Amino acid sequence: MMDYSQFLLMPQEIGLLLVFLLVFIYDTFMPERTQRYMPVFSVIMMALYTIYCFCVPAAVGEAFGGMFESNAPTWVMKNILNVGVVLVLLQAVKWTNSDFVSVRRGEFYELILLTLLGMFLMVSARHFLLFVIGLETASLPIAALAAFEKRHYESHEAAAKYIFTAIFSSAIFLLGISFVYGMSGSLYFKDIATTLIGNQSALLIAALAFVIAGVGFKLSLVPFHLWTADVYQGSPTAVTSYLSVISKGAAAFAFLVILVQVFGAAYSRVWEWMLYAIIILTITLGNLFAVRQRNLKRFLAFSSISQAGYIMLGVIAVNVMGMSSMIYYVLVYIFSNLAAFGVIAAIERQTGRVTMDDYNGLFRTNPWLAFTMMLAMFSLGGIPPFAGFFSKFFIFVGACHQGSVAIYALVLIALVNTIISLYYYLLVVKAMFLRQDDCVIPTIKSHWTERAGLILCVAGVILIGLISCIYAYINGSVEAISAMFNAIQ
Repeated sequence: MMDYSQFLLMPQEIGLLLVFLLVFIYDTFMPERTQRYMPVFSVIMMALYTIYCFCVPAAVGEAFGGMFESNAPTWVMKNILNVGVVLVLLQAVKWTNSDFVSVRRGEFYELILLTLLGMFLMVSARHFLLFVIGLETASLPIAALAAFEKRHYESHEAAAKYIFTAIFSSAIFLLGISFVYGMSGSLYFKDIATTLIGNQSALLIAALAFVIAGVGFKLSLVPFHLWTADVYQGSPTAVTSYLSVISKGAAAFAFLVILVQVFGAAYSRVWEWMLYAIIILTITLGNLFAVRQRNLKRFLAFSSISQAGYIMLGVIAVNVMGMSSMIYYVLVYIFSNLAAFGVIAAIERQTGRVTMDDYNGLFRTNPWLAFTMMLAMFSLGGIPPFAGFFSKFFIFVGACHQGSVAIYALVLIALVNTIISLYYYLLVVKAMFLRQDDCVIPTIKSHWTERAGLILCVAGVILIGLISCIYAYINGSVEAISAMFNAIQ
């Protein structure tokens, strides 16, 4: 007989389902004259749920025979994802109430919440069956979100490219898992890790290569990144911002758990050098292609590819500091990237202009938007004293704690690439403050929800950079996973 008390270890998932049901009921049964308030209602419900998750202590334990695990690190990661979703929903209120989107506004919020539930399952999964369920729950609805603007051909193209990429990456991932199951006879992370100790077979290398490739598509790691720029450009900006930060953050954390808990024993023999090559390629090619972009959504797409490489430095560190610095990096990245996308969305909604040249002289007509974009670029580039500088500093220090010559060389390459990234991030700042244009974007009066979202992002970029206690909180919370690395060290 099933023990229903196990669901007590899933308060975040159950709370999210409750929010989903409330939004669904509002969308289905409320009269037409109140439907325009549904986006604000969704934001309020999600914000209250997020506050609740921060206020209650983390649930610790295993459920469903060890398939699901809740602990302090997973709790913190889910809370960080909640914060990002609140910001995305807040910035999308005006867009979802526009004439063309309003008939499907309910679907937007419901699909977002559904994908977030899938990400929660990915983060807490300790069995590959549950992980795949979460992966597909988080991936497939995004194709519908990418095609949300049905009148635009680019939106259809983005959805088609995303769904085919998701299908092929899932197939590759499942092929790798089938190899792992053939070697271990189990899909539980702990059982697989025990079986693979001392295993140096070619089948293990092939299995791990397929697993890294499958998850690498979700993270936009090179060479699995080719879909990213087209999907980011064609999708609605609200969906693009969600893809670039929330989906990437959840996939990075789940990737770390899989590599360490399942394949940790094969770290130095197998996947260390795989990740070295992928990180170098991801950071370098992401930066080089970003330099060439004029469309700001494609620009941020290649920027996000490069940022994924920096996030992977926390994985390659294989220590507690690497884990905590990765979580901190994701938190900072959420505020920085959503600030940039918030400005792009506000301008695109009223003018339809999204290229870098369109932003020439923006400071003259829209100083607040130009200031916000400048802070976002400074933070993404790692300029002190903003939060992005500390996130890069901590992730470099966490990686260097491993102490090998190879990791020092890897960090040096990442530092050189940081200088390259400063060049193209400052191109946006130069366009807004130094260049002049006769066709400058007119003064824009953004919606109050857009302004609120941007204010929160700016506050996050500044305050997280100045108040190190945020990092101390995350670092303390992940000490519970130190035992995960004992077998490796």
